[in-house]
Amino acid sequence: MPINVTMPALSPTMTEGNLAKWLKKEGDSVKAGDVLAEIETDKATMEVEAVDEGILGKILVPAGTEKVPVNDVIAVLLEDGESVADIKASKSSAPSPSPLSAALPSPRGEEDGSSAMREPGEGGKKSAGGNRVSASPLARRIASEKNINLSTIKGSGPRGRIVKADLQSAPAARPQEAPKPAPALPGQSETRIPNNNIKKITARRLLESKTTMPHFYLTVDCVIDNLLKAREEINAQSKGAYKLSVNDFVIKAAAMALKAYPAANVSWTDVAGIQYAKADISVAVSTPNGLMTPIVRAAEDKGLKQISAEVKDMAGRAREGKLKPEEFQGGTFTVSNLGMYGIKHFSAIINPPQSCILAVGAGIEQPVVENGQIVIRTVMSCTLSVDHRSVDGAVGAEYLQHFKKFIENPVSMLL
Repeated sequence: MPINVTMPALSPTMTEGNLAKWLKKEGDSVKAGDVLAEIETDKATMEVEAVDEGILGKILVPAGTEKVPVNDVIAVLLEDGESVADIKASKSSAPSPSPLSAALPSPRGEEDGSSAMREPGEGGKKSAGGNRVSASPLARRIASEKNINLSTIKGSGPRGRIVKADLQSAPAARPQEAPKPAPALPGQSETRIPNNNIKKITARRLLESKTTMPHFYLTVDCVIDNLLKAREEINAQSKGAYKLSVNDFVIKAAAMALKAYPAANVSWTDVAGIQYAKADISVAVSTPNGLMTPIVRAAEDKGLKQISAEVKDMAGRAREGKLKPEEFQGGTFTVSNLGMYGIKHFSAIINPPQSCILAVGAGIEQPVVENGQIVIRTVMSCTLSVDHRSVDGAVGAEYLQHFKKFIENPVSMLL
């Protein structure tokens, strides 16, 4: 019987996605492993492979469609001997497993066609009090269409999840006026560029960070002449096999400092502080679609050569929108380096739920007093943005002392 192809959940928190492109057209043969479509999530555009074979009989959601709920049917795959007429005949039948979603964990869904069940609070919208509301994608879509506040609804589904039936008698909230675009300036031509999912999510998270996290900032100047000399010698000895960047040393030093002083490798929750055993360093990367943060896992245990190779690989795929969710979700600490643009000093916004982000400026030659003498040294200014709930001033300052030690004496990172 025809197999329904549904919108897959490509990450634990994904509730909807944009169908960016179909790579197969109606009538094409499909084999297991063939890439069927490109799905744009909140952080990347990902290729999704089929796990079954057949004929792509009908595309129900065209390319370019935005906000397609997880588990909505987007196409139908036909088996041998079936035709498009069989699709209509099978509409009243229970859907067969999807070749897109079958490769993903598929616990029981709800009777209203919702996505696979999640733990309470996952995948729902936040209520006014900050707690997540657990609701199926269909319930969320209905609530959005009818302007119903889900935080006022008591769910009757598994574990209190809100389902379609719970919304039948729910009163709609007062309609809100749709946002109006800013008027054009008189006599000024302009181009309106639609915001993609990455930019929307980034904007929402940055706003959340600055309005809910009590930021404070600590700056330390690091003399990096030893680092630059070590980098030059290592790159010369590699004979072109690899090329280390200053940022590779920064990532390693940031991770080594967290290993030496784990009090800064934490996150805040209202119930308890979370201290991490490993330093998973998120690295801010600018891409055509917006800011991405691929992660170097357990960077304290990796050599500079491996860190360099991982960052180059993930940064390249980030710019192509081909990172896997596990490559950019998570992380315990972020490094943001604008030194290559000649920026001397800046303060970065914390990447929640992390507690710290290190903003790295350019290495600039300047006079420094050493032993009563003025000498010229290359100085790099680094500013740590800190969530004061989990990392107080003394902890942040102590962390920077460890970081400065590793940066100014790169040989110590090898011990």
